[in-house]
Amino acid sequence: MNQELNGKRVAILVTNGFEQVELTEPRRALEQAGAQTSIVSPAQGKVRGWKEMNWGDEFKVDVPLSEANARNYDALLLPGGVMNPDKLRLEPKAIDFIRAFAESGKPIAAICHGPWPLIDAGAARGRRMTSYPSLRTDLQNAGATWVDEEVVVDNGIVTSRKPDDLPAFNRKTIEEFAEGIHAKRTGRERAVAE
Repeated sequence: MNQELNGKRVAILVTNGFEQVELTEPRRALEQAGAQTSIVSPAQGKVRGWKEMNWGDEFKVDVPLSEANARNYDALLLPGGVMNPDKLRLEPKAIDFIRAFAESGKPIAAICHGPWPLIDAGAARGRRMTSYPSLRTDLQNAGATWVDEEVVVDNGIVTSRKPDDLPAFNRKTIEEFAEGIHAKRTGRERAVAE
C-alpha cells in the first residue's frame, strides 16, 4: 500500500450539498496513501452530501469551521457540487480558511464547482485551472487561464472538471500533497518565468 502521505493532515472543507463522490473518493485515496483527513464545516454536527439528483448520506463534521486553523493542516480538499461552494463563498471564515492555505503555499485540490471559492480567496488570479464548464467565465474574470482538461496542476493547486476525472484528480492530488508547501509565486512572477 502506498504510504507517501504518512503524517499529512488534510482538511476537507464542505457544507451541505457537496457532491458526495467528490468527497468520498478523494478521501478514500488520501487515507489509503496514509493521510489523516478531517471534515471541516460551518454546519454543525453533520453535513449531507448530494448524489446526482437527490440528497445523499450524512457525514460527521470533525472540526467546526469556527475552531479550524489552517496551520493545523498540510493540505486542503474542496469537493464540488453546486450548493456547497456557493454557500461557502458567502462564509467569510471559509474564505479566510482557504486564503490561509493559498497564501502559505500549502497545496489545494478542488474539483467540479470546488474552485469557485478560490476566486473569493484570491487564489485564482494568474493560475492555469479547470473546473465544471459553467465556472469558466467566473474563473477567467478572476484572472485565471481556464482550460478544458481532465486535471490541471499549477504551483500546488490541483483542479478537475467533474466526477469522471476523479482517477486523474486523485493521483495528482496525492502527488501534490506529498510535495508539500509550494513556493509562493504571483501571476506576474510566473509570467516572467515562463
